[in-house]
Amino acid sequence: MSNTNRREFLKTSAVAAAAASTFAAPAIAKNKAGANDRIRVALLGLGGRMHWHVRALAEMADDVEIVAICDCDQKKLDSAAKDMPTLEGKKLTTYTDMRKMFDDKSIDAVDISLGDRWHALSTIWACQAGKDVYVEKPCTHNLFEGRQTVAAARKYNRMVQIGTQMRSSPNIAEGIQKMKEGVIGDVYMARGVDFKLRGNLGKHNPRPVPKGLDWDKWLGPKPMHEYSSFWHRRWYFILELANGPFANQAVHLLDIIRWGLGLNEHPTRVTATCGTFVHEDDRTSPTHTALTFQFGNTKKYVTYEHRSWYTNSEAGFRDEYPFMQRDFPVGTIFFGSKGHQIFPDYSSYRTFMGLKCEPGPSKVYDWFSEKVNVDPNKVNLDSLIDVPHFQNWIAACRARDHKVLAADVEEGHKSMALCLLARTAYQVDRPINFDPATETIIGDEQADAMLNKPSYRKPYVVPEEV
Repeated sequence: MSNTNRREFLKTSAVAAAAASTFAAPAIAKNKAGANDRIRVALLGLGGRMHWHVRALAEMADDVEIVAICDCDQKKLDSAAKDMPTLEGKKLTTYTDMRKMFDDKSIDAVDISLGDRWHALSTIWACQAGKDVYVEKPCTHNLFEGRQTVAAARKYNRMVQIGTQMRSSPNIAEGIQKMKEGVIGDVYMARGVDFKLRGNLGKHNPRPVPKGLDWDKWLGPKPMHEYSSFWHRRWYFILELANGPFANQAVHLLDIIRWGLGLNEHPTRVTATCGTFVHEDDRTSPTHTALTFQFGNTKKYVTYEHRSWYTNSEAGFRDEYPFMQRDFPVGTIFFGSKGHQIFPDYSSYRTFMGLKCEPGPSKVYDWFSEKVNVDPNKVNLDSLIDVPHFQNWIAACRARDHKVLAADVEEGHKSMALCLLARTAYQVDRPINFDPATETIIGDEQADAMLNKPSYRKPYVVPEEV
């Protein structure tokens, strides 16, 4: 895709997103001409996902200015401009301690892309320091953190956008609206599938901490643990540090399911049938999951399945309707009395009617065909799905109204509740019965403590009072 075509796509997305009365799509920021009007953004956590954030923010140069970077790994700080060329030439203040960066009153907002264990506390600290926040998913590691981040955002009137970017996709918003208008009849069920190939992850072999890495800050709220490259590089698969397959892709898909089914209350019963197969390594997360969610008196049923080895497709995902990672079947399916609707990626929907699955309304962004003969170092199409979400965040920052946000922190908390309840059901190896009103697990003190009574390592403590 040429730069001209890329700009045209963004322009088209912006126009579609602005048509809120038609498809209930989120608001976006209007470009500002003067440099003094730009929102000054700091970057926290310079890992892989931040590369896409930076490229998306670069598309908004008239609205935002990146002014600072922070990471507890000096190597990442030193190589930031090389690894993320759009930072080259910028006058950036560098930090190894986020708390010192938050003290900088010239910074308006913080873009956070750390590990799961850090998302809640860094968000709360940023809110307390008067910064607006864009934070990657999963936004929390337990339900207590969810309540505290929502409380901090509201208390300090901060705009906290969760990185569930499908909420800002004009095509996804159109599909959800069509569903709510009854295109597939009465919708009674939704299913998410996430089949991504993962090989053997290796073993935990302790060794000295690499030079320049502050291991204490890296671990943050979690107990001190001996260093290994496994813990450092494979943390996503260690449930003490992350949520694994219960939230990485799952929170995206379960968030869309909540949106489509209108599920604003927590589930009342969650089951998790899971196991680890094929590889013998030191991960503590399962390789395969089958999850179910029931919602009180609401006649809606939700299932979710994750597989991490060779698999068939489902609903045409991968083989007919490829995900961003082309080899993997990923997507959501909604079932109604007249047909079914699928969301096979972050920017498309398709509808199929009746027994013969006759095609109905659809909107597809065929970004694979756009990638032919494209130099990925010059053009990052993946960032295009992020741009509307960042634009929406900036629009809310300017409006000072969290209701403008497409993925407000409270929505993030509700979607994460499904992920966390499923993870807990797996960890205690039994179904979970949940009271949505009190956000407590009924009749299971061990399980409830996992969700609502976490312990932290000082000074990295999520506060009881924000």
